[in-house]
Formats: sequence, C-alpha cells, structure tokens
Amino acid sequence: MDQDLRLGIHPLLADRFSPDQFDPAGSIDDEQLGLLLEAARWAPSAGNSQPWGFLPVRPREPGHVRVIRHLARSSARWAPNAGLLIVNLTRRYVDDTDLVYSEFADYDLGQAVAYLTVQAQAMGLTCHQFRAFDIEGLTAELRPNPGWVVMSMTAVGVAADRGQQVRRRRSVAEMCGDPWMET
Repeated sequence: MDQDLRLGIHPLLADRFSPDQFDPAGSIDDEQLGLLLEAARWAPSAGNSQPWGFLPVRPREPGHVRVIRHLARSSARWAPNAGLLIVNLTRRYVDDTDLVYSEFADYDLGQAVAYLTVQAQAMGLTCHQFRAFDIEGLTAELRPNPGWVVMSMTAVGVAADRGQQVRRRRSVAEMCGDPWMET
C-alpha cells in the first residue's frame, strides 16, 4: 500500500534522496544559492520568528576549508565534493526582546532546511542533511553571536551516481501506530 501512496505524492518529494557521493564538477552559482536561501526564507516559524541562519560555503572559497576540517570521517568522504555546504544555525536565545527561549527554534530551522531541500530538488540538485561533524570545534571556529547555535549541515550539489541509491522508509503504519506511545 505504501508504494501505491508514494505514486500520489508530488515527484519532488517522491524522488528526493540523500546522495552519498557528489559530482565535484557540480558547482552552485550565485543565482542558485540565492534561490535556495530564498526558499528557506519563506518557511513557516512560530510567531514568525524565523530563528534560522545559514553559512553557505563553496569549494575554493576561504570558508570551505574552515568548515570541512571539522567533518567527521564518515562525512569527510563525500561532503567536500558537494557544490555547496551550508552550516545551519538556530537562534535559541534572544537578548533584545522579551523572548528568552523558543522551544520551537530547532523545529523551525528544520522547516527552513526542508524548504531549501525541496527547492534544490526542483532545480535538479540534491541535498544531504547531516550532523557528522565536530559541533564544538565548528562552533569555536565560527564563533556565532550569542544566542546562535550550530545545529546541522546541508550538502547541496549534483549526485555522482543515483543508481547506487536505495531509499528505505518506514511504513505509514509504523509512523502512526502506537508502538511509540505508552498504553
């Protein structure tokens, strides 16, 4: 049944996958980068707070080396070949308003990254969202302003070989059943 349902969802969602190899020749130009960030900008957020920030770095740019040196061994095998790496940050604490902490900030960042991911798919690009990096080291390297927290990264580019990709997803019944709820 899940396969039948998959046929009814939008192709941008049904065909999305996270590549484990990127084509190093697949560069991301300024216009593409602008469209990706514009898509993220339009994501919904609690109270329209938009608590996300992005540090985009491309190969051969000075910031790229600053970011890739903090990758874990597993992501260092494929992420540097992406046409773009984006460090995803969330603003959890705000000093200049009455808002002290938003428990929705991480969720809102996730929505913004999801919008960016769907936009990339629409542009013929692929994204691989990941957390395989030294978060403390990267945070020390980037020194984000107070209240900002490095959360994850997104690699964006052209997949090297889709033929190797197998998407495994839990069934709808597994997602909506009661195994995760106490009875």
